[in-house]
Amino acid sequence: MTDTSETRPTDGAAPPPEAGRLRRIMRYIPLVAPVLLWAVPCWVLLYGGQHWPFPVTLVGTVVFVAGLIGMPLAMMRGHGRRQQDRAAIVGDFLLGSSWVLFTWSVLLGVLLRLALVVAGAGDGQGRARIVTWAVLGVAAVLLAWGYAEARRVPRVRRLDVELPRLGAGLDGIRVALITDTHYGPLDRARWSARVCETVNTLEADLVCHTGDIADGTAERRRAQAAPLGTVRATEARVYVTGNHEYYSEAQGWVDLMDELGWEPLRNRHLLLERGGDTLVVAGVDDVTAESSGLAGHRAHLAGALDGADPDLPVLLLAHQPKFIDRASAAGIDLQLSGHTHGGQIWPFHHLVRIDQPALAGLSRHGARTLLYTSRGTGFWGPPFRVFAPSEITLLVLRSPDRRPGGAPTTAS
Repeated sequence: MTDTSETRPTDGAAPPPEAGRLRRIMRYIPLVAPVLLWAVPCWVLLYGGQHWPFPVTLVGTVVFVAGLIGMPLAMMRGHGRRQQDRAAIVGDFLLGSSWVLFTWSVLLGVLLRLALVVAGAGDGQGRARIVTWAVLGVAAVLLAWGYAEARRVPRVRRLDVELPRLGAGLDGIRVALITDTHYGPLDRARWSARVCETVNTLEADLVCHTGDIADGTAERRRAQAAPLGTVRATEARVYVTGNHEYYSEAQGWVDLMDELGWEPLRNRHLLLERGGDTLVVAGVDDVTAESSGLAGHRAHLAGALDGADPDLPVLLLAHQPKFIDRASAAGIDLQLSGHTHGGQIWPFHHLVRIDQPALAGLSRHGARTLLYTSRGTGFWGPPFRVFAPSEITLLVLRSPDRRPGGAPTTAS
């Protein structure tokens, strides 16, 4: 692996226009969301015709009111200026639990009740109580399963990706991708070590981390991130920043990854050479770097490709899938991204798709460019993954000129 670019980002370029309407809507979500998340399940489970005994209704109401008040307070103390890990854990658990309760209160509160009416099962009170127990049962199962899914070492997702411009000498190059590890309030040092052990079993030529290493500064999360120093690659380990680094002193994370032996591709590229053929491996800062106020931090694709032969294939690391518009316009062959978590807790993926062009997996953009979006290796905030499993990804890059016996393009 040869470093061919010492280009560093420069200040002064205007950021691309953002979707102003979405930003305006997002401003009101922190005010409205907690009320909906707790009020809707409260109504469906307690006041939807169940006619519970007064002590049951009183205790249940107190629980929901406590959640409505406690969740925002815990989130502010945990993820605000105070950065109190215990408060963050409480707030994250409440957020995930309320989201699952809200989702299934709405779904079962409408669909199951309608099915019971059509089937003529019971009277109004009986149907309402069936809905309550169904919602509580489904929520309990999904939260238990989702917690186990979030805390487990991710399964390895393997796929072959054919790049038309990739030379035969590079056919079979193995690229391991981890992203969105989100080391945070819940200590996951042992989990981190096991993830790194799994990555090492893949015997990758190139290992990539596409950002959102942690929630918190490098100093606070060093113990959880330290196992990344044990990751092995025959060619290089490369890293780009995610948006969460810019909430937690991004330069500290860049420095720590460099200390751990990873190559921060901050608007730079390296060359991977094998069998007489060459692949450009480039990386850009996250798009949020442009408004972070940190000197020299911004997403600068032209800088990342400066000095690279335009006839060579390019593998680009960019944290957010929405960078694909710039990548496609520049003729990038393959972009690797994370950020979406695959939605993390269904059906949150519908909201993710408002902001991002892809949720997970391989997609084509324009005439040449492919995008692979990982569902992420860790989790953010609520320690639950519901219908959005985490992953460690192994991409085997294939050349159309590969020798007979090469594997076809597949995904698993």
